[in-house]
Amino acid sequence: MFEMTINPRAADLGHGLMVRRVLPFAKRRHVGPFVFFDHAGPVPLPPQYDRAADVRPHPHIGLSTVSYLLSGQITHRDSLGTLQQIRPGEVNWMTAGRGISHSERFSHPDSYADGGLELMQFWVALPAADEECEPAFTHYPKTQLPERTQDGSWLRLIAGSAYGLTSPVRTHSPLFALHATLQPGATLALPGGHAEQAVYVARGAVTHGDTTAEPGQLLVFTGEGDAITAGADGATLMLFGGQPLGERHMFWNFVSSRKERVEQAKADWRAGRFALPPDDHDEWIPLP
Repeated sequence: MFEMTINPRAADLGHGLMVRRVLPFAKRRHVGPFVFFDHAGPVPLPPQYDRAADVRPHPHIGLSTVSYLLSGQITHRDSLGTLQQIRPGEVNWMTAGRGISHSERFSHPDSYADGGLELMQFWVALPAADEECEPAFTHYPKTQLPERTQDGSWLRLIAGSAYGLTSPVRTHSPLFALHATLQPGATLALPGGHAEQAVYVARGAVTHGDTTAEPGQLLVFTGEGDAITAGADGATLMLFGGQPLGERHMFWNFVSSRKERVEQAKADWRAGRFALPPDDHDEWIPLP
């Protein structure tokens, strides 16, 4: 059942990196376990300004961050010592657990290739029992992600299970995340088996009944049996959802089922008790 359309809000991550933010929303704090969703770009910058959009080291607790590129390239570093390039179609899945810090740099020659940097970033809340797990990072090349073409649509499953596909990406709760393109007029039924689902329009437009969603808008659904149809120019979409985990407290980059845990994380970052990436520790983002 269709529930609502969420319009994006502009957010500035600093140094010129502007994003469309659709989650969290005042009337919809999450979709399944997904508590945050940003769409950055496309951001075209000339080489002499390649660090203008850098995201300096910053902390997380109680969640997994999921980075997925449509174009460009990112250099990821974290406090575990990870150094990883992420390219279009690949998945960076970082589980913060009890605490991690990381940076996202754009100094690689391909950072703004193919029309500019374009990034989708999700935050997935962890079940209460896993919120204090050991931090971890895993990178998945696109060759490991299952794909399917059917009835005018192309699907790549980023995580979870949907449309008879299962991703190798390790998750902590039932969910799915999917990159899809629809040809003009193609109809796609939403995957079954998920209590809450959302469709984000990156390009083109889709309709559901009398509702049309254009770039930057998010359609939210509950239950089963819904479908979307692409407009005259087709559509590029991100679909995601799953089982909700209950109320989560959020401040800045911290997510927890316990408000006092968020307060502790704030104090820890302010006091310098989070480790920084070993090869990117000379600057960081201060607590807001």
